[in-house]
Amino acid sequence: MSMKSEGRPTKMDSNIDMSGQQTIQTHTGNRALMVDEPLIFEIGSSDRSGVDFPEAPEAQSRLGGLDRTEAMDIPGLSEAEAVRHYTRLSRQNYAIDVGLFPLGSCTMKHNPRLNEKIARLKGFADIHPLQPVDSVQGALEVIYQLAEWLKALTGMPAVAMSPKAGAHGELCGILAIRSALEARGDAREVILVPESAHGTNPATAAFAGYKVENIPANAAGRVDLAALKARLGPDVAGVMITNPNTCGLFEPDMKAISDAVHEAGGLVYCDGANFNAIVGRVRPGDLGIDAMHINLHKTFSTPHGGGGPGSGPVVFSEALAPYAPLPFVEKDGSHFYLVEEETAEEHHAGSFGRMTAFHGQMGMFTRALTYILSHGADGLKQVAEDAVLNANYILRSLEDVLDAPFAASGPCMHEALFSDKGFSDGVTTLDLAKGMIDEGYHPMTMYFPLVVHGAMLIEPTETESKAAIDQFIGALRSVAERAKAGDEALKSAPHFAPRRRLDETQAARKPILVWKEPAPQAEAAE
Repeated sequence: MSMKSEGRPTKMDSNIDMSGQQTIQTHTGNRALMVDEPLIFEIGSSDRSGVDFPEAPEAQSRLGGLDRTEAMDIPGLSEAEAVRHYTRLSRQNYAIDVGLFPLGSCTMKHNPRLNEKIARLKGFADIHPLQPVDSVQGALEVIYQLAEWLKALTGMPAVAMSPKAGAHGELCGILAIRSALEARGDAREVILVPESAHGTNPATAAFAGYKVENIPANAAGRVDLAALKARLGPDVAGVMITNPNTCGLFEPDMKAISDAVHEAGGLVYCDGANFNAIVGRVRPGDLGIDAMHINLHKTFSTPHGGGGPGSGPVVFSEALAPYAPLPFVEKDGSHFYLVEEETAEEHHAGSFGRMTAFHGQMGMFTRALTYILSHGADGLKQVAEDAVLNANYILRSLEDVLDAPFAASGPCMHEALFSDKGFSDGVTTLDLAKGMIDEGYHPMTMYFPLVVHGAMLIEPTETESKAAIDQFIGALRSVAERAKAGDEALKSAPHFAPRRRLDETQAARKPILVWKEPAPQAEAAE
């Protein structure tokens, strides 16, 4: 389905360059191989078909009165027209295979092609979740081996492999905490969430039925330990902490936080989205953490979900392992089997149930295990070290032109954080981000974390070379200098993208999600 919005941006102005100078205007509005592609509804027509079908014979309907009574209004295109349309659109995408993807908090690293090859092997790609266990022993062994690696890397004794994504994993961990507290007859109602946590943390806690209270950050961008201790009490079920946090900083008081929460009778959930910064270097289990999700797409190079293939395993401490969700893969000699019922294994007797109908996502498991086996323990340690090195290189290379609010407190972890302090009046973080599009880059994460005004969060990951990072630094430095100088052209950027700047307020508040032929007067106005 194509999408439009009121205030739809105009077609690209091929007669104006970024400095406002006149350039050659083309008849089509295209710029060489950058084609100004219309919507598919503007190309095709619902009153024709791109394929010749024979007349359908008369037949009795089997739809029980649910037959369609109106035309579907789908545009008819030939195969060549349809292929060209989507191929042209694909050329307007930005992806990790195109260039550096600086989204902080998202860890957009290269997806090794070896992983893709393994995931497409017939024995993994073609299996079905309802096959007999004896016919999928290899797949179960992959899940088992990956689980063992995740337990070893985190220092945790148990892991649930069924959650489908990070936020799903958060819910899994919080439900296990609730089950453990209720099992001891100590149901509590409050979850504490620091200001520096991921936004999904308070949402997850609220979804699970808890009241959420914020814990402030100190001047160094870390959790205020004194404020946390002061709030702990018999109503606090636990704390959700992102470590390293969304300011790109490690929480040095993490063990002290865990000890204080445990002493108060609560449990500790750690958001493991930023595990890429510490994998092989720090074991969360050693810090007193009771539950932590792991985004396979962030740390272990599997593709981002996009609504489908995500995976968010959750590791558990001894205190929470009995309450983890089913099923589990267990091993008996050389045979692997699924623990499907709470009564089947004594150590799963407290399980809160299931998170999903089926156990997991084989495509993600095979990719992640391939990545882990390719690197080994030492290689994974280098992953974290290189990711942190690259982020600090960006931080120190740009701190003279961009405000880095926590640079004085020492090195960052996997992310470099900047603010809009020093920008000329009227120039915003959004303007700088749009200017980066003209430089050929997807913008960094903007306005997050909320504790920094006009935040710009940049994560280069370990897969970028120094040459690639230097080029990015040069582009960002150039746009930042323009922002500080008050370059008016930034306020209307991007100028070289397929579409000009969208009216984002109109797009959010008055979306048009179906295609309607424009009225003649509206078409003339465009």
